[in-house]
Amino acid sequence: MKLDKGNALLKRDQAVVSPSYPRAAPFVMERGAGSEVWDVDGNRFIDFAAGIAVCTTGHSHPKVVAAICEQAERFIHISSDYYHPVWVEISERLAGIAPFSEPAKVFLSNSGTEAVEAGIKLALHHSGRPLFIGFQGGFHGRTLGSLAFTSSKSIQRSGFGAPSIGVTHVPYPNAYRQVLQPTSDDYGETVVNYIEDHIFKTVVPPGDCAAILVEPIQGEGGYIVPPPGFFPALRELCDRHGILLIVDEVQSGIGRTGKWWAIEHWDVEPDIVCFAKGVASGVPMGGILARASVMDWPEGAHSNTYGGNPLACRAALATLDLVEGEFMDNAKRMGEYAMDALEEIQGRHATIGEIRGKGLMIGVELVDGDGAKQPAHDLREHLIEEAFERGLLLLGCGESSVRLAPALSIDERLLDEGLRIMEESISTVST
Repeated sequence: MKLDKGNALLKRDQAVVSPSYPRAAPFVMERGAGSEVWDVDGNRFIDFAAGIAVCTTGHSHPKVVAAICEQAERFIHISSDYYHPVWVEISERLAGIAPFSEPAKVFLSNSGTEAVEAGIKLALHHSGRPLFIGFQGGFHGRTLGSLAFTSSKSIQRSGFGAPSIGVTHVPYPNAYRQVLQPTSDDYGETVVNYIEDHIFKTVVPPGDCAAILVEPIQGEGGYIVPPPGFFPALRELCDRHGILLIVDEVQSGIGRTGKWWAIEHWDVEPDIVCFAKGVASGVPMGGILARASVMDWPEGAHSNTYGGNPLACRAALATLDLVEGEFMDNAKRMGEYAMDALEEIQGRHATIGEIRGKGLMIGVELVDGDGAKQPAHDLREHLIEEAFERGLLLLGCGESSVRLAPALSIDERLLDEGLRIMEESISTVST
């Protein structure tokens, strides 16, 4: 594989770009179509990362491109001090798919961390309470409010002082790696019991808890799917104590799991939903959906300049059309297809400890292979490097997992090719 042009650009990047960005591979993109991408040296790759679950409809889907171009010819920006039709239209569409049984309202921003910040502020304002509960391994962003909840890697918090918000972290219900003594047959219920019986009695008075912020499927923490009893028990706990339930769907929302929102797999209604990433197929957009009765803050309480940007709104409308029309169903079908194929691969490789996921949000956890479930971090890193050399883009998550989060438009042919490369890479790095 030639990387001459790419390596030259890497040197230029190192001279001027902040070193804080984590980079998965020396991939310098030149163009993309669907789930295939090409670097500046002409090398072709299958993309199982989709810009960290952002390119929902694939790279440069013609309908998304056309929507952006059409809007750009009209006008590109008008600040949130004014109105425009597309902002209203996308808000109506998003409110229409909100996972609530009551009317919803929408706040639009530019990113996932801004969405979480908005959710935190709304919870503080609505509840009048000062404290929160978050989960170990969670990732909610890197701005100071969301950073108070983020706990997937210590480097993300190192050097930034004490959290600006009072957050108590509890274990996420990872049934594969249980850290609490079970108090129920369902490990998710065990975690909720721990909040009730320990956290509320020793650290966080429930009457002071504004909200519990949780990822329906934990993303950066390892693509962990909670046991079936977790969310029903958590909802009941919140209802009993008047606590808001905020779900961070930044990575799991907009059809990625085969439903509009991952929380819908558990038939549980949250109070606030944070979204971003895949909502506009790569054009920056984030925001929150909230029950209308909860979004009660007054004019001026929260705003931003770019929220409701017309280019992002047009891209989001095209994205929702495509997801609703075909790609959400495709995510379900291709997710089941990929899970079946991965389970076959797992049977041939002792270093694959667990396959988990819903739709096209799939985690593959690598272990040392001796049956002790010891995380194999270095093996995971070598796998990502080897896959890159063979033409497959992968991203890690958690301590030793690989995530599969391709575009929702991916087909069997490219899934098969990518999974073949992945297995070949596992075979190579495991020897």
